[in-house]
Amino acid sequence: MEPEPWSLQKLLVERGVSRRTFLKFCSGMAAVLALPPSFGPRIARALATAPRIPLIWLEGQDCAGNTEGFLRASHPTAAEIILDTLSVNYHETIMAPAGTAAEKSRTDTMAAYPKGYIAVVEGAIPLADNGVYCAIGGQSFQSIVQQVCGNALATIAVGTCAFDGGLPGANGGPTGAIGVSQFVPNATVINLPGCPMNVQNLTATIVYYLTFNSFPATDSMGRPLFAYGQLLHDQCERRAHFDAGEYVLAWGDQGHRQGWCLYKMGCKGPETFANCPTARFNDRTSWPVKSGHGCVGCTMPAFWDQMSPFYRRLTNPPGFAVDVTADQVGLGLVGVVSGLTVLHGVASYARAHSSDGHEIVPTVEPLEPPEGGNGGHGAPPATPPGGPPVPPTGSAAPQSQGKEVS
Repeated sequence: MEPEPWSLQKLLVERGVSRRTFLKFCSGMAAVLALPPSFGPRIARALATAPRIPLIWLEGQDCAGNTEGFLRASHPTAAEIILDTLSVNYHETIMAPAGTAAEKSRTDTMAAYPKGYIAVVEGAIPLADNGVYCAIGGQSFQSIVQQVCGNALATIAVGTCAFDGGLPGANGGPTGAIGVSQFVPNATVINLPGCPMNVQNLTATIVYYLTFNSFPATDSMGRPLFAYGQLLHDQCERRAHFDAGEYVLAWGDQGHRQGWCLYKMGCKGPETFANCPTARFNDRTSWPVKSGHGCVGCTMPAFWDQMSPFYRRLTNPPGFAVDVTADQVGLGLVGVVSGLTVLHGVASYARAHSSDGHEIVPTVEPLEPPEGGNGGHGAPPATPPGGPPVPPTGSAAPQSQGKEVS
């Protein structure tokens, strides 16, 4: 007897996922992808009829944090949607086979589906000493990545380590770790940086492909614009406090308890591009800034070096226009753009102290762009993936008693 054709819709019914829940998921994916709500039904039709695409998930120099995040996805769960839409043929952490049998699953998939499978790479690729710092089944991880990604339909690099080397690739690291884009520059690579990446962005990237038969538009660093096209600062629920000059000055102070801005505690949100405030983590309940900790800029290039010390405020006041792009910040144009916009209460003004000792700084009206200027529009020429790092952060601006120094 011929086996029944695979159907996601049938499988979801068997797993107890109602059509209403499924449609809600599809509408949510449209929102994450910054598509109009009318695309929800189109996504539903595409997922219900899409063929199963084989997937090979590789893990290199990493902590498995992205895998952990993936397995905890919900609305519905990763197992109910993506693991059933994709045929996960190789994933060391979750697959049943081990040893030679596991390696055979990988090589068989590559042979059976040339240019027809998706590769997911988690972790950095160590190059020092011929890749001896990460070997699987007797092969260096770099040689496995070369084989798998070179023959894939596309590669999705998940997490900061796969993006540009992450912590293993930070200054002083002995393993010579780099990211996927740098190692296989001719492959189609979609970068989803973050420490860890937000699993919604991975789900949305795959859903986009299954719906439109192409991958979403990316910036010059290979990051999807739907997830990394906006400053985190402009989406933050604490932004109003920043505009009002209401800052946390010490952990646990009254401003901290009231949800004031964490800029002076080292928050890197003004130089970070990500959708953390809207996508959130932990079943979409929260994200670092909402829980009271500043952003460390983990979606940006070389963040371990460029964004540290993590508890030191940014050197320059972050006055950005709402249409600044990641490419502009990556190319060091922050100063140019910030000159056209409001400095949001961190210019040289006398402090006005409230009764509890917190400063209230008057705001400044936005400056109009000079005539003929682009007002922040238009990205400079594209740079290679993993392009130039953001401007290094420096020491805190000196402060004198009773005055704010810009």
